[in-house]
Amino acid sequence: MAQKPGIPKGTRDFSPGEVAKRQYIFGIIKGNFERFGYQPIETPSFENSETLMGKYGEEGDRLIFKILNSGDFLEKVSEEELLSKNPKQLTSKISEKALRYDLTVPFARYVVQHQNDIEFPFKRYQIQPVWRADRPQKGRFREFFQCDADVVGSKSLWQEVELVQLYDAVFSELGLDGVTIKINNRKILSGIAEVIGAKDKLIDFTVALDKLDKIGEDGVRKEMTDKGISAEAIKKIQPLFQFSGSIQKKLEKLEQMLSGSDEGLKGVQELHFICDKIAALGLDKSILDLDVTLARGLNYYTGAIFEVAPPKAVLMGSVGGGGRYDDLTGIFGLKNMSGVGISFGLDRIYLVLEELGLFPATVNATSKVLFVNYGENEALYAMKAIMKLRKSGVKAELYPDNVKVGKQFQHADKREIPFVVIVGDQEMIDEKFTLKNLATGDQELVDFGKLEQILKE
Repeated sequence: MAQKPGIPKGTRDFSPGEVAKRQYIFGIIKGNFERFGYQPIETPSFENSETLMGKYGEEGDRLIFKILNSGDFLEKVSEEELLSKNPKQLTSKISEKALRYDLTVPFARYVVQHQNDIEFPFKRYQIQPVWRADRPQKGRFREFFQCDADVVGSKSLWQEVELVQLYDAVFSELGLDGVTIKINNRKILSGIAEVIGAKDKLIDFTVALDKLDKIGEDGVRKEMTDKGISAEAIKKIQPLFQFSGSIQKKLEKLEQMLSGSDEGLKGVQELHFICDKIAALGLDKSILDLDVTLARGLNYYTGAIFEVAPPKAVLMGSVGGGGRYDDLTGIFGLKNMSGVGISFGLDRIYLVLEELGLFPATVNATSKVLFVNYGENEALYAMKAIMKLRKSGVKAELYPDNVKVGKQFQHADKREIPFVVIVGDQEMIDEKFTLKNLATGDQELVDFGKLEQILKE
């Protein structure tokens, strides 16, 4: 019995049409990365285990795919260690490599390893797959692409301004109107925790606040209470539950609320700079908004935080995010290397474009024209024309077998090839081509110049 083929859970096959649409998104993101001065790098799909382990917390470590050592992977394991069944101890002996979990830690390793060859500030982009041993579910996969852009070696807030513009440029070119780029600052959240007397509960406070749009005001209050935050402290953050108005109004309210926190006021000052410059420069199709409930990985980010929400017409999670980190490379011994970066969520962007019907009709993986095969002489005549069309950028092909014409037309129809060319004895004598539009059924006799013109339209 032949074994039924399959793929691992959390991975996907992509059809030609799906690949074409994904490459369309990749192309727009990559083009804008390069227009903004970001340079491409690539890192290996797997790293030394010590490079990755311990960088994502205990939960992250469990989601890293480990690679068994080649050959006899048990040769370094004693019988005593084997019987102990200690997973951490055994893993270190039988696995010295692991698939990369994200692009950020490999980037930090890259910067430290190549620091003498890099011109700082260093603007890099990376579009590569990553792997996580997560439980597969809708919108969450074990293998997926990340599209990251980061700047390291500069604390200038102009970098944050530029990253907001980069988000706007990409989503505008994709045709996504009304994308909201939410911004906050880690220092503001620390400042709020300080002024309400809950600095020791910073993580619990912000994790609960970050859920305001999901569980509502009462849910946030309950979660904060359950985490040991006092009723008096919760009362002091009441204004945050109805935090509305323009960005300037919100910043004014924050200045008043954070008057007793130097760190909080520094965060407000940083947001003033970024938001004022964006207001002066303008955005094309995106909206910038200050969201004081936005937290995003507080153990990691130290300054501005970004999260991008799709147009309101689509029920979808964030399609991008990022922020400022003050010590990206410290984990590898290179201290005080500040950086800021953003990421695009390819899979969610794909779903949003699909739902809104925003993929151009020209985005497909099929040929523009199929030449019917009537026999050896006709095929040779057709191939000469096909060669010229390909050189001028037209996707063209010959049906390889001399079979019934109906079958060849069916092939073109199933492949969604819009045009078919028929070449018989008379066409070859007259040096012409019979071109048929399969969508309209229209058919006309044309010379090569006219054929090329129509197919290039």
